[in-house]
Amino acid sequence: MPANKIVSEHDVKMNKTVEFLHDEFKTLRTGRASAALVENIKVDYYGTPTLLKQLAALATPQADLIVIKPFDPACIKEIEKAIKSSDLSIAPITDGKIIRLSIPPLSEERRKQIVGQAKQMAEQTKINVRNLRRDAIKHLETEEKSKTITEDDLESGKKHLDEMTKKYVDKVDSILKAKSEEIMLH
Repeated sequence: MPANKIVSEHDVKMNKTVEFLHDEFKTLRTGRASAALVENIKVDYYGTPTLLKQLAALATPQADLIVIKPFDPACIKEIEKAIKSSDLSIAPITDGKIIRLSIPPLSEERRKQIVGQAKQMAEQTKINVRNLRRDAIKHLETEEKSKTITEDDLESGKKHLDEMTKKYVDKVDSILKAKSEEIMLH
């Protein structure tokens, strides 16, 4: 396999790893209502686990309120049950057709805990990116040993991988910084 193909495959994998972190950060509470907090909650819809965002319209009419309007009013009890059993710790208020989630303000201590959680998630993502780099280098070295690529291709590939790794680690740091500021700000 050519060196540039190995490098580009791992570029895609590193990008997916960072995108996953970005999506995970959406589920962290910031003291501000966000539909992302609940959109991926799985609801038992006629025996099939279904994402809440596929079953209901989600809105945040106020900074401290999420409104969930099911497309099928018959599944309101299942949605309520799924929210209660999620790790949100927010009691849903139902009025027959709509579910309201009132987002309480976060204490300073809780904000710091959430920032700590975000830092752990970011660190794990950096480790995953570095592991992808290591795997790619091993692959390049194997290709060089079997004379599929030249020694120059190997060195060039390693250099590209190092630059790519730095780019993605820096991206993780900037995403973490932005999320930490968002959490501490509200």
